[in-house]
Amino acid sequence: MKNCAMSYPYQINSFEEYQKVYKESVENPEAFWASVAEHFVWKKKWDKVLDWNFTEPKNEWYKGGKLNITENCLDRHLAERGNVPAIIWESNDPNEKQRILTYSMLHKRVCQFAQVLINNGVQKGDRVCVYMGMIPELAIAILACARIGAIHSVIFGGFSAQSIADRLYDAQSEFIITCDGAFRGGKDIPLKSVIDDALIGNRTVKKVIVYTRTRTPISMIKGRDVWWEDEMRHVEEMGIKEMDAVEMDAEDPLFILYTSGSTGKPKGVVHACAGYMVYTNYTFVNIFNYQPGQIHFCTADIGWITGHSYIVYGPLSAGATSLMFEGVPTWPDAGRFWEIVDKYKVNILYTAPTAIRSLMSYGLGPFQGKDLSSLKVLGTVGEPINEEAWHWYNENVGKKKCPIIDTWWQTETGGCLITNLAGITPSKPGWATLPMPGIQPILVDEKGVEITEAEDGVFKGNLCIKFPWPSLLRTTYGDHERCRTNYFATYENLYFTGDGALKDENGFYRITGRVDDVLNVSGHRIGTAEVENAINMHAGVIESAVVGYPHDVKGQGIYAYVIYSNTHGDEELTRKDILQTVTRMIGPIAKPDKIQFVNGLPKTRSGKIMRRILRKIAEGEIENLGDTSTLLDPGVVEEIKNGHI
Repeated sequence: MKNCAMSYPYQINSFEEYQKVYKESVENPEAFWASVAEHFVWKKKWDKVLDWNFTEPKNEWYKGGKLNITENCLDRHLAERGNVPAIIWESNDPNEKQRILTYSMLHKRVCQFAQVLINNGVQKGDRVCVYMGMIPELAIAILACARIGAIHSVIFGGFSAQSIADRLYDAQSEFIITCDGAFRGGKDIPLKSVIDDALIGNRTVKKVIVYTRTRTPISMIKGRDVWWEDEMRHVEEMGIKEMDAVEMDAEDPLFILYTSGSTGKPKGVVHACAGYMVYTNYTFVNIFNYQPGQIHFCTADIGWITGHSYIVYGPLSAGATSLMFEGVPTWPDAGRFWEIVDKYKVNILYTAPTAIRSLMSYGLGPFQGKDLSSLKVLGTVGEPINEEAWHWYNENVGKKKCPIIDTWWQTETGGCLITNLAGITPSKPGWATLPMPGIQPILVDEKGVEITEAEDGVFKGNLCIKFPWPSLLRTTYGDHERCRTNYFATYENLYFTGDGALKDENGFYRITGRVDDVLNVSGHRIGTAEVENAINMHAGVIESAVVGYPHDVKGQGIYAYVIYSNTHGDEELTRKDILQTVTRMIGPIAKPDKIQFVNGLPKTRSGKIMRRILRKIAEGEIENLGDTSTLLDPGVVEEIKNGHI
């Protein structure tokens, strides 16, 4: 197989080429994805490119192929790019010295930490929970897991002990990698103590490896907890600098990443080694129009899929330089992103509309004295970007010289599915535009029938995909039936995204938001049932219903209607108690923005809550609620309208 660490023969260079490649990719997808996969390092070539059906569902790529993703992210770059920065790390503290890990350095540390894992009993197929701050050791940890065939499951540092305990139980994780604490803006986050709380009553976890970051006092349990530094020192004394990568089957699981669904229980999305690698690399190179030597700055947290795909695996498999940032965009001031762009001469900036809207509120002062001329490409991720934010981003950050890519994708898809390609395909503010090669979208109505008639020149329906691609999820961990019912059972022979969309006369797509009971808050998916379950854990709560509503910064806020047993108490104190309960059960990310106390909820005679009505009230559409005559008690609606916050 070819070893093309810094050559991208599959990179698209013009709109005409995109049209040609797209046509080829949907007419003969197996030949197309085989040609892309030829440019990676394989221990054994595949026997069959694709075996699939959406009924079981089954989605297997490069069957019979053997490889290790870390050889493609590290080893193959060593000869020609060993001294090139793989990861540049910018601390939360602007005065702390940055760290630069070249490909040679990163390779060595990944091999050494892989030996640490082996020394602590980790074997191929074991699930390893990773709960760390945004430091290089987080990337080292997951690459080391992949090196030996362990399945990593990264949990975002903002989740609560209960959320971690749920995920540990679901994955049956026996190993945890964490830090004493993490820095985030002006806060010290006590990660190890949260892990300790999560482990109360846990009988499966054997080892906890702890990296020192904040020097926060923590408890270390003899026989279970070990220090990262001590373990690495021991491996150094063993003289280990390299380690052969474990041979993995193309369809072996690479990682589990938990995402919220329409039920209260988070589901573990499983991605496989080969298909995920091929697709994240292909999309990274093409969407960002990546050129050798460019500095790529994705501001996401590795605890989310964006960080997995476009901080770690996509860039590193392409031999790129990936910039990691530990902090937040507004600390110590709102010029932090622009300072980083100036400091490192960043070429690609990939961030969330929520961050852009937040920075807009600070005006143009934070740009003073910051040179942004190195920027070539801007990108957004997590949710559709509104036109006002798009134009602000274009004018003040890109100086009207940088293409803006508006990427739509999901944890389940592994990589971007619908987006413009930087400087190659057209952009349209607020629109994700065209599908990636190999992606076949379709808009359907509630019955699964394709939308063929436009309204005012635009097609509108539920967004589905009718053919698989290499990084489509393989299953939900330990519960394949849940995978089928969530994604493949709603419409026959289609992957249902859960999103609604528009399509214009040019074939451009615009995502209009979730059509199921999942919220998109600051680009993070949160199930309404999950929040309701947490609210209902509060002692005084009888019942609750949660919906989304438009939020100026977050895109979508959380609005909770709560029936409370004692309506004569201090409402504001009760709200704070409920927020504390949600924080304890899930994490601060899921706290409702508004809580309205009600005496009842609008229900049908069969007991179903009419969320459509609650959503309209939360959105302020009080006069246009539609037919309420079928409700068990229509009078409830008037009371809720009158109490709208």
